[in-house]
Amino acid sequence: NAILNGILSGEFKSGQILTERELVEKYGCSKAPVREALITLCSDDVLRSFPRYGYEIVRLTSEHIQEILDFRLILETGYLRSCYQNITKLQLNELKRIADRCLTPEADIWEHWEANTDFHLTLISFARNRYAYEQLEKSMSVLKRAYAQFYWETWNQAVTMTDVQHHYPIIQSLENKDIEQALRLLEQDMEDFCFY
Repeated sequence: NAILNGILSGEFKSGQILTERELVEKYGCSKAPVREALITLCSDDVLRSFPRYGYEIVRLTSEHIQEILDFRLILETGYLRSCYQNITKLQLNELKRIADRCLTPEADIWEHWEANTDFHLTLISFARNRYAYEQLEKSMSVLKRAYAQFYWETWNQAVTMTDVQHHYPIIQSLENKDIEQALRLLEQDMEDFCFY
């Protein structure tokens, strides 16, 4: 988590090489937990291992990000279409509470990101498919790194507020059982993630 947070905070940059020795010194721990963390981050495609040299922080390309966004579009709209008839008022109220969190003016970038992620994860949870939920969760995790890579120094509150502007209209469309409008709005919402 410390290494990943260093990447998200901009302390470690895309393309930078990390070594076990420097991380052992930085975090004041033995080689075993550092090596385990590095192996885990390699398996999550956060790092790439170069034996006897170090671990490179993987740079996310615009093509990679577009693939994730395309996947999300099919995943989220498909599952919403399959379950919208069964969404309850209680569930819609939960979405409204999360939408409120997305607009909290004093929230920092990552609090905003977590609220936005919660909105999408909650929406897909209504389909009651754990595998779909987990795949969306993984996708959002990669996109979080992409935001850090592209926008750490330039992202601001104005940007964070515009990328959630469709949340309330999505909820309203679901209340009205207007699935076609809800799907159009969800697609527009995901287009707001196009930041490169």
